[in-house]
Amino acid sequence: MTYVTDERRPETPAEADGTTGLLTALGKMLKLLRERKGLTQKEFGELVGYGPDAISAMERGVRTIRPEVLEKADELLEAGGLLLQAIPELREAMAKVRTRHPEWYRGYAALEAEAVELHHYCSYAMHGLLQTEQHAHAVFAKRRPVMNEEMIEKRVADRLERQLLFERWPSPIISYVLEEVVLDRPVGGRKVHAEQLRRLLHVSANRNVELQVMPTGVEEHPNMDGSFNLLIPKKHAQVAYTEIQGYPRLITDPEEVRKIADRYGIMRAMALSPRESRVLIEKKLEEL
Repeated sequence: MTYVTDERRPETPAEADGTTGLLTALGKMLKLLRERKGLTQKEFGELVGYGPDAISAMERGVRTIRPEVLEKADELLEAGGLLLQAIPELREAMAKVRTRHPEWYRGYAALEAEAVELHHYCSYAMHGLLQTEQHAHAVFAKRRPVMNEEMIEKRVADRLERQLLFERWPSPIISYVLEEVVLDRPVGGRKVHAEQLRRLLHVSANRNVELQVMPTGVEEHPNMDGSFNLLIPKKHAQVAYTEIQGYPRLITDPEEVRKIADRYGIMRAMALSPRESRVLIEKKLEEL
């Protein structure tokens, strides 16, 4: 088994790299222009293709505003080219933001960002790429040792930034097998959990995404050892990633990766179909 990631995890992420001021300023400008136009975050988000959570994060400077959002916003909010002027600096900032992940996570994050296929098994917690902003905030707020609010915001921002891969073109192939218990734990409370279930329905509606639920009633399956990710980076062989108690393992040995991929294939066959899984999620949402 080959590990290309050091298993010693630093306590804090990489230091801010000068992008915070720009993102905060752009967020404030976007909020001011939106409010002058009389639009709510939800209404504006619908016009530019984002949910209200994402718009809120952009306006607070904790999520990078995509250049195409600024282009649309400049016209919709009648900014007269003001927002367009910031796009070159924004592109430069985006290149820096990609390195904001904790040092121990950077190797995996780079592979994830360029992967052509991503497959995930979630045994007990919602996968980071699926989490809403409020869900992610609740998760980090409960971490021990306790993080201060600034650190929580940075971790949430990094997590939301990773979700940009759903907007990539060409789209990567993405699949999930989630244990049913992941759908039942109301992280953040009833309201946050309801929004999280809606997020799953939204993501699973994408043509390149297949989301399946492993019912709790299934007596056993080939992988009872915990969560894992399988990635196929562009022009590279498939790799596997696991993390236990904060200790990451990036596995590149072909035979070890093959074994994990074999388990995943069997689990997908045992889980509910994507259509059945959507029905189950909708039922749980109605019962909240």
